Amino acid sequence: MLSRLRGVMTRLWTPLADALLRAGVTPDAVTITGTLAVVVTALWAFPTGHLLLGGLLIAVFTLTDSIDGVMARRSGRSGPWGAFLDSTLDRFGDGAIFAGLVLWYIGAGDSRPDAVLALACLVLGSIVPYARARAEGLGMTAAVGIAERADRLFAVLAATVLVGAGAPDVVMTVVLALLTVASAVTVVQRMATVRRQVRQAAP
Repeated sequence: MLSRLRGVMTRLWTPLADALLRAGVTPDAVTITGTLAVVVTALWAFPTGHLLLGGLLIAVFTLTDSIDGVMARRSGRSGPWGAFLDSTLDRFGDGAIFAGLVLWYIGAGDSRPDAVLALACLVLGSIVPYARARAEGLGMTAAVGIAERADRLFAVLAATVLVGAGAPDVVMTVVLALLTVASAVTVVQRMATVRRQVRQAAP
């Protein structure tokens, strides 16, 4: 869902991308700035209980994340480095979101179950992309699973906004639990996919 929305946003951000390029701003600078904005917002807003504000701001930053890609394509700078930088910095942003929720729920949020679930999402969220990257590094593929990054982000940000707007805390509990299960299933799916490819390649 978020990926499709990004497709629409890409067309909307093209004029801004052109303006930034004319001003001498590089795609890498936009990538780094966007990541810093997400990390700072998540680690400030969530632990201090500003779930609604933090969720909305991070959602905006996430949608504008496609600007750097548009800039790279229009300036002819698309390449492995940009893709590597973007993917690497995405891990910082994702980790900060769940870390912020962990800090909130072990502090003023006072919910150990939610803190544990957010921590599980943080850990599993780092394993999901690593499993795929490692598989591709070994010459195989692992682009499978029910919990892609865009889906996980949409779910956790939607829950954060809803709870921040007054919805019962159980909404966050349910969403974090579902994300934990979905992420764990995705890891298993990717491991099984790689295992199957190894067996098929074995003499």
